[in-house]
Amino acid sequence: MQQPKMVIAGGNGFLGSHLRRHFQALGYRVVIISRSEAAGPDNVRWDAHTPGPWAAELEGADVLVNMAGRTVDCRYTDSNRREIMASRVESTRVLGAAVAACLVPPKVWLNSSTATIYADTEGDQPANTEAAGIIGTGFSVEVAKTWEAAFEACAVPATRKVALRTSIVLGRDGGAFPVMAKLAGLGLCTPQGTGRQWVSWLHVEDFCRAVEFLATQTTEGGAFNVCAPNPLPNREFNGLLGQGLRPLLRLPQPKWLLEIGALMLRTETELILKSRKVYPQRLLDLGFTFHYPTCKPAICSLLST
Repeated sequence: MQQPKMVIAGGNGFLGSHLRRHFQALGYRVVIISRSEAAGPDNVRWDAHTPGPWAAELEGADVLVNMAGRTVDCRYTDSNRREIMASRVESTRVLGAAVAACLVPPKVWLNSSTATIYADTEGDQPANTEAAGIIGTGFSVEVAKTWEAAFEACAVPATRKVALRTSIVLGRDGGAFPVMAKLAGLGLCTPQGTGRQWVSWLHVEDFCRAVEFLATQTTEGGAFNVCAPNPLPNREFNGLLGQGLRPLLRLPQPKWLLEIGALMLRTETELILKSRKVYPQRLLDLGFTFHYPTCKPAICSLLST
């Protein structure tokens, strides 16, 4: 029996590394296509916007995942905005052209998107589902919309396409959580701003399981919210960090202080102040079950040694 193959474009980061290990444990050969130099036959270089020898790796692949894109953890200068947008759109378009040229194209293509595509959700408003979610406005939303539009425009009729509207993914070895935990341990486990903004989140283990499920356990395509089914207010999220870490001091985090901190760290307060209340309706309807449906066990697992 032939070994199944997965290709991850832009796969050297936190999520790509977890996906690689997860699918290797399932028996897959996993090929990483990235900008960086990496040793080994299953690491291939590309520039993420022009065709090249890397495209041969897509031939006959069972699963293609695109995670390429410049980090949004930066100041939104004009230059950074252009890079954030172009890195996502160009990588998607060149992958689309490569898939279309395959004699045996990938069976399924999962392209990254973001749960930030939805509008701020205040108070007791319903969570955003795929069918009834309210699409927002602003730069981050435009990035998500343009990214998904580029994906939708790729003419690859023999390949099932899935857009992953992923929330903040929590893992102890990368992404935002290690920074969150470090700051919380220093006393910054208090509400950020008003603390009323919603936090949609997902344990990294469930992220990998959701990708596996969408790749192998359904024939559905389109956009999927990839997040836990129980978002919670920022105040409660930070309270859970405080319970786990028990810092000696608890320092207030008003919006004006966060603005100063974001300026010093060269990032944007939107990343912590936007209210994201998202619900994985389609995953649940298809029968996916979460190992970490609520946040307290997820945080406890990540803080445990």
